[in-house]
Amino acid sequence: MSASTAAPASERLHALDALRGGALLLGIVLHAAMSFVPATPRFWFIQDTHPSLLLGLLTFTIHVFRMTAFFLMAGFFARMSFHRRGTQGFVRDRLQRIGLPLVIGWPILFTLMSLIAIWASHFPNGGWSRSWPPVLPNFPLTHLWFIYVLLELYAAMLLLRSAFAWLDASGTWRAAIDRLFAGIMRGPLAALVPAIPIGIAFCLDQRWINVMGVRTPDQSLITNAQAWIGFGTAFGVGWLLHRQIDLLRTIERRWLPHLLLAFGLILISFVLSGVMLSASGAPTLPVSFATLRLVSAVLYAAAIWISVFAVMGLALRFMSGFSLTWRYLADASYWLYLIHMPIVMALQVMLSQLDWPGLIKFAIILVVAILPMLASYHLLVRFTLVGAVLNGRRAEKRILPHGGIAAA
Repeated sequence: MSASTAAPASERLHALDALRGGALLLGIVLHAAMSFVPATPRFWFIQDTHPSLLLGLLTFTIHVFRMTAFFLMAGFFARMSFHRRGTQGFVRDRLQRIGLPLVIGWPILFTLMSLIAIWASHFPNGGWSRSWPPVLPNFPLTHLWFIYVLLELYAAMLLLRSAFAWLDASGTWRAAIDRLFAGIMRGPLAALVPAIPIGIAFCLDQRWINVMGVRTPDQSLITNAQAWIGFGTAFGVGWLLHRQIDLLRTIERRWLPHLLLAFGLILISFVLSGVMLSASGAPTLPVSFATLRLVSAVLYAAAIWISVFAVMGLALRFMSGFSLTWRYLADASYWLYLIHMPIVMALQVMLSQLDWPGLIKFAIILVVAILPMLASYHLLVRFTLVGAVLNGRRAEKRILPHGGIAAA
């Protein structure tokens, strides 16, 4: 069954492509700030000698919405690709662009990251706390876990779609789902409905506190239930949104109230995280830890989805037109995210002992990491076979009238 409404002007999809790339680029910002997060006990492989509460708030904010927004965009563009390529073409494309980078990239990146972690272990504020070597199904997927989960979600969606096509040959069920989904998206509580499954998952996890967010399966080949629920819901919402693209207009119109609500919920959740982390040493709190965790779970789940709708609305409202810069960055984002971790980690170790303000060191890490990574993309990836593998196409150089070169 085809989408129930026609697609709007194609430039609206530029905004979503930019959002998908922006989610990956924000991951670099997030990881660059992790060593500056004030935390006891230390949770990153090294903690800088000059932690920053502001950078702690930055990482918390990005962590709330980034991967949920990414998987929503992944579901949206997966359906688009599926209907352009067909089943066999879609599977071949996903294995090339998602599976191949995982198989080739993981051993290289993990080796480099392990060496840097060993280097960091020579400092009193560094070194991994996890046991080694891992025993299956434990497996250090590192930051490439999102590729692994994407492959799982693609397989699950293809199976689910095949089942619907077989059981619902007339399209009656799918039409009913479309009507229900459209009714939810146009309703005043649209951002809260998809928050219900992950909110329940948080409440049922007795170890959960909101600094964790959705538990990422970065240390196991068996994807945990929270990741399936949280990111699977996002992927499904993206798939259903592509069936009725006009629903994006509703999300766009509500960008401002969603943004204001997101700011409020994130700030409240951030304060609650500090209260919960210190609750064990504060027996005089007027409420129990269980109550705090329940309230925090409800607010954090709402914050995830209201934030996702806020950034989607912002992108649709202000980035719908074609931008050569954003198109370039969106194309580059995948490569940058794949390779950034060992570079960022090495810079964090190098700067960790310097007596400089944390914000200054954070800015240096970003600039020193991103500039050569962008250069590597332009020189080694964009116009090469690697670019064709990662982006599904190889950019072509075009000679401009004045003798310059532009990328197609």
